[in-house]
Amino acid sequence: MIVLLIGDIVGRPGRKAVREVLPSLKDKLSIDYVIANADNASGGFGLTRDNADELRTYGVDGFTLGNHVWDQKGAPSMVESDPQMARPANFPEGSPGQGYFYLDGVAGMLCVLHLQGRVFMDPIDCPFRVGKRLVEEIKENTKAIIIDIHGEATSEKQAIGVYFDGSVSAVVGTHTHVATADERILEGGTGFHTDAGMTGPHRSVIGMKAVGPLKKMVEHMKIRFEPAVEDVWFNSTLIEIDNETGRCVRIERVSRSIDDQ
Repeated sequence: MIVLLIGDIVGRPGRKAVREVLPSLKDKLSIDYVIANADNASGGFGLTRDNADELRTYGVDGFTLGNHVWDQKGAPSMVESDPQMARPANFPEGSPGQGYFYLDGVAGMLCVLHLQGRVFMDPIDCPFRVGKRLVEEIKENTKAIIIDIHGEATSEKQAIGVYFDGSVSAVVGTHTHVATADERILEGGTGFHTDAGMTGPHRSVIGMKAVGPLKKMVEHMKIRFEPAVEDVWFNSTLIEIDNETGRCVRIERVSRSIDDQ
């Protein structure tokens, strides 16, 4: 089973990158399932139903979200009704939607579990304990399990990787919008990548026009952030899973510049 996890899609430029790169990439790399972190896919904040439908036409099979999940109007009902869309599983009990979803096809059954970190982020439930309980439930249905850990701190995401080593197929981080160069297979057979990076404009401050973040950081002024538009890249993590064991047999970064397409 070959799975592609697309790093945080940012705004219209990020969606354009998916449109330009993904269809041919799926054929070239024989990708079975495509997961996209779409926490910033609509104007840089959250995801709308229209944009989710748009991304599906380009070949995305399922979505993870994150801390911006509720930023768009109608998001709670969208997340609640979409069976291939997950908000973090360690959100408070009673939150709309689900913390994981299944993709099932000729390549076999895959489960995508979504967790959110707590270091420098909201004080929600423990991703380690919630994740452990859910992984045990999911294993009754499939051995192929990928965790998207949406977190700020590299240390916390690496700790999640070590904690779940040997019990899931792969742990891949999202949220920081900066791809890391540490993709590897851990001792227990779990693929790990601290952060898949950002699919969007890289001449920016994590996808936003620099004027907004600079004004906030330098002048301590509140200003609306807007997605940038230049130097657009497609960033992702490719994961190959042995269906019999659930172990990762290959993990690598896949990056493409839109200017090169």
